[in-house]
Amino acid sequence: MARPKAFQSGSGNSSSAVDPRGATGISATGVSPTGVSGSGVSGSGDEKVPANGVLPTGDRRVPANELGNENQLPVMTRRKPFGLLLLVTGVVSWLAAGWLVLERLELYKNPNAVTSCDINPWISCGSVMRTSQAAIFGFPNPLIGVFAFAVIITTGMVLLAGARLARWYWVGLQVGVTLGMVMIAWLWFQALYVISVLCPYCMVVWAMMIPLFVWTTVRNLVHGVIPAPAGLVRFVSEWAWVLIGLLYLGVVASIFFRFINVFIGGGAG
Repeated sequence: MARPKAFQSGSGNSSSAVDPRGATGISATGVSPTGVSGSGVSGSGDEKVPANGVLPTGDRRVPANELGNENQLPVMTRRKPFGLLLLVTGVVSWLAAGWLVLERLELYKNPNAVTSCDINPWISCGSVMRTSQAAIFGFPNPLIGVFAFAVIITTGMVLLAGARLARWYWVGLQVGVTLGMVMIAWLWFQALYVISVLCPYCMVVWAMMIPLFVWTTVRNLVHGVIPAPAGLVRFVSEWAWVLIGLLYLGVVASIFFRFINVFIGGGAG
């Protein structure tokens, strides 16, 4: 049977033939016109993933993880390490919030009950629970945590299972975590400078929210969920743990200086 002319060269050598798949963006060498090969790396394969983890492909920028280069992203922004972070922070925070709910229910039954973390006048969950700040929306704040951290735990498990989530989900998660961080910051201020009493279980949630917020934000910057200049993405990726350490230091310092009279003797100021 005669071969179609489109597949015949003048010399009879098919190596110079035009691949009909070229119309779909695949050349005879297997490299698309956008410079991304079937293996997920661009051009000759010598190019490296930029520090912001985003590769240019034609007229749009595609997160490196979508091109099979997730291993070149910052460790904590990869699917499984980040999923583990969500799981750990979510479980610890959920347990703390759940325990606070149980303590609050006990106070509803017996207003004179002593909670498990009523240590002294300055460290007392019971004293904090009896304030209006402990029920911003008319019900105990820890109930919000019980439901919110269940979402964090579920997201972590899904990522560890290898699933990929849509951009709209990451946007929603970022909004939720950011609102949670704002609420935690407000409660921190109220506890230190208005109520002047610390709640240990609340502080556990504070401690978990800091890395949760920072790394969720960094992850979404690196993956292009939050548009940002490459320099900013590189900076936050490299300094995320330092930022987390500084936030911890700031919280500890604020507690120390607010209750310095307690630490050195003489009672709270």
